[in-house]
Amino acid sequence: MESKPSNAETNFGRGKPAPSDAALRHVTVPFQHPGTARGLFQIATSFGGFFTTCALMYVLFGISFWLALVPAPLAAAFLVRIFIIQHDCGHNSFFGSRMANTVTGFACSLLTVTPYLSWRRQHAAHHGIWNNLDRRESEADLYSSLLTLKEYQALSRTRRGLYRLSRHPLFANLLLPPLIFLVLYRLPYDVPRSWRLEHLFIHLTTLALAGIAMGLAFAFGFWAVLAVQLPIIALAALIGVWLFSIQHRGEHVRWDRHDQWNATSAALEGTTFLRLPAILQWFTGSIGFHHVHHLNPRVPNYRLQACHVALSQQHAAPEMTLRQGVSSLRYILWDEERGTMVTTAQIPQRSA
Repeated sequence: MESKPSNAETNFGRGKPAPSDAALRHVTVPFQHPGTARGLFQIATSFGGFFTTCALMYVLFGISFWLALVPAPLAAAFLVRIFIIQHDCGHNSFFGSRMANTVTGFACSLLTVTPYLSWRRQHAAHHGIWNNLDRRESEADLYSSLLTLKEYQALSRTRRGLYRLSRHPLFANLLLPPLIFLVLYRLPYDVPRSWRLEHLFIHLTTLALAGIAMGLAFAFGFWAVLAVQLPIIALAALIGVWLFSIQHRGEHVRWDRHDQWNATSAALEGTTFLRLPAILQWFTGSIGFHHVHHLNPRVPNYRLQACHVALSQQHAAPEMTLRQGVSSLRYILWDEERGTMVTTAQIPQRSA
């Protein structure tokens, strides 16, 4: 395999050597300071929009179940935005106060049905090992791991088929996401036993969610709660998992062995810049600027775009469109010899 060029050897098309890792990270520093007013405004608009849309759905349910489903995509979009706030709180980037981030993160988790402490710790680990071939996470997290082409070819025919099935969009991005949020997040199956506080809060979160569900059922009726909340959570899970998947997949995403891995290249070459229409960028909390987020997780979502603009003066990040994002899910193998992501369709027939 060809050795990966260093930053000094890389040319980004500007007729001069690429800036150093330190220089690139330095560009992001002015943007990592949270703004309390902007954070509060995001909470007001996101939570306010979500609760208002849910209330409308409950009113419409009294008229027709199908009519109640019409606003569900909008409610799910607000819930995705709330998850982005929780995500920022997990990085202590949404507010300047660690306590404010923790309290807000917990509040968000009661709507996103995601246990905050365990998710926060596991997500931090994701940032530390992403696209490192020698530190791949277990198969339990299929969205943050993959096989190399040689590893795939060494599998039996049955195990190859299972691997392809587990990465197929119909399974990984349609059937599995609601199951993850509604069922798997209720169980500490992938949380180390030593994480005692995280274990405790998984169960406390489930108890809190059960209490909220009972309160809603008392107020609106059991079937109304199912008809309103389940579609919202399912749709938000589909959107959120899809966003996470395409931000870490694609033809040009790079993986490295540990001796070649560094955090800067993992951010700028191991994640993508997803260009979204303005309204979708708002609802997704600018998470399309994922390369910026990985480069400096302390930059809050409401400053990612400005940071991207400043960073683009020194580094031209490759863009991904929504259409390319859909096709990117086909890239499920890393070819170490060619240094590129490949699909199973690109494997010679005799090896597939």
